[in-house]
Amino acid sequence: MTLPATLAEWLEYIERQHPQAIALGLERVDVVRDRLALRPAFPIITVGGTNGKGSACMMLDAMLDHAGYRVATYTSPHLLRYNERVRLAGHEATDADLVRGFAAVEQARAASGVPLTYFEFGTLAAMWLFCECKVDVAVLEVGLGGRLDAVNAFDADVALLMSIGLDHTEYLGATREAIGAEKAQIFRPGRPAICADAAPPATVIEHATRIGAQLLLIGRDFDYESQPLQWRYRGPGGDRHGLPQPALRGHCQLANASACITALDTLRERLPVTAADIRSGLVRVENPGRFQVLPGRPAVILDVAHNPHAAAALATNLVQMTGYRNTLAVFSMLKDKDVVGVARALRGHIDHWLVAPVEGARAMPVALLEQCLREAGVTAPITTCANIAEACDRAYQMAGDGDRILAFGSFLVVAAAMAAVQTRRIS
Repeated sequence: MTLPATLAEWLEYIERQHPQAIALGLERVDVVRDRLALRPAFPIITVGGTNGKGSACMMLDAMLDHAGYRVATYTSPHLLRYNERVRLAGHEATDADLVRGFAAVEQARAASGVPLTYFEFGTLAAMWLFCECKVDVAVLEVGLGGRLDAVNAFDADVALLMSIGLDHTEYLGATREAIGAEKAQIFRPGRPAICADAAPPATVIEHATRIGAQLLLIGRDFDYESQPLQWRYRGPGGDRHGLPQPALRGHCQLANASACITALDTLRERLPVTAADIRSGLVRVENPGRFQVLPGRPAVILDVAHNPHAAAALATNLVQMTGYRNTLAVFSMLKDKDVVGVARALRGHIDHWLVAPVEGARAMPVALLEQCLREAGVTAPITTCANIAEACDRAYQMAGDGDRILAFGSFLVVAAAMAAVQTRRIS
């Protein structure tokens, strides 16, 4: 059989390799990993949790990159290009890099006779590339849960658990305790296990204690203090004063940054990072789609918040971002998400909702979106649109210079809104 030649062809190919989009379990991944002889010689920082994972990964990437290390970072999902998921030395992986990685994985997969999901295939390809490039350190974002996620096929030298909220309950359980038990499985015996959730489920602490991980809790073992124009960190490596506010917006970013500094402190014997490296990383970090405010009038805010925990954080950020008259929301969610819970968290902060379905089989019909908003107690006007691009156009037509447009609810919403805004500015 002739293998795909381009990245686009490979992405179509790997999407067809498994009948299910999500099939949790490490057995198949372990088989292909071992056939590829993937034995990373570099430290691995694994980042899990419900929210805050992407921000933490990009902070670590920025700090370590400024320290002069060849950093590899694997995140998901992407917004506009698959290449966003795989970063090498501060840059997205090229199409050629990814094609080589996919080809190596397919050769091993075909020889072993096991199917792989899209995410499993991509995870193994990224790690193959990282090993081939002999990177100094890898930062890996867990895709879903922890225990059975493909990223967990690789032992973390340091594991970060950013937050525990209700999401993917059909796979991880219906309570924070159940979800925490799944996510804590990225911890390893005798190695640092950092938790940035201020009120972690007991299952997280119990698992760390049971396996003998070096548990570091925010508020107990490390912490932060916000100050005017700067902030202060306290942790196992000592105190750091006069730190700049992270370039990433949002009230939760200081907790995220504190967990990242703690992770670097635990690796200081292998990967020394100076205070200047940390400061530079904080001010130059980028993570599109996480309370991202685009320049211009009206202001446009992009946020991938798609669960009640993230929606509550988004509501807090909107309150703190003062000086705007009306907030118009371009909104959609997938049908397996808690739309009512998300809408309930934001109903008092949005003056007009413009709802539209996203693309794909998991899209929630617009009539059901509107029904969920009303069920959540939304009393503001709701306008239905055929797609996200049309909703963005309508929002621009309705908004004045003193208003703001918020596009949120899914990575698919943010990606479509990004494309719509870009098209509008080019035309």
